[in-house]
Amino acid sequence: MSRVAKNPVVLPAGVEVTLGADIVVKGPLGSLTLRAHPSVKVEREGSSLQCSAVEGAPNAKAMSGTMRALLNNMVAGVSKGFERKLTLVGVGYRAQAQGDKLNLSLGFSHPVVHQMPVGIKVETPTQTEIIIKGTDKQAVGKVAAEVRAYRAPEPYKGKGVRYADEVVTLKETKKK
Repeated sequence: MSRVAKNPVVLPAGVEVTLGADIVVKGPLGSLTLRAHPSVKVEREGSSLQCSAVEGAPNAKAMSGTMRALLNNMVAGVSKGFERKLTLVGVGYRAQAQGDKLNLSLGFSHPVVHQMPVGIKVETPTQTEIIIKGTDKQAVGKVAAEVRAYRAPEPYKGKGVRYADEVVTLKETKKK
């Protein structure tokens, strides 16, 4: 059995789980649904969930750890939520949130408008900070990666969109 799957997923107060062909997790921030993998058995034990591999199924041990990690992320998402912080580095680089759209000025001849998917919220506390929030960890990371891809940090001056905790190693410029 996977070492990850041995640990139970603890359900905090206010989080409800419905087990079946689809696993539904409901909490104060919303609800998430996951298709149950056929080679993993998910059981409720009091106020926790336990994942175990089905005997004889291929890749069952690996999938039990994966299912446990996905369930844990779902429980954390509907109870606390996830967020990614991005910073803009560069002269004239600005961001502005307008409802479910993010307007970016990244040095192009045109403004970049990024439409947020359903369930993802964006905030801009300052013109050079972007905070992306949501209940689905994968969706939050995907949107953050899409926004970063518009202008990834370049290696000589470090200008571009970067994660708040990202370290950009600058290259040395050419010497005469």
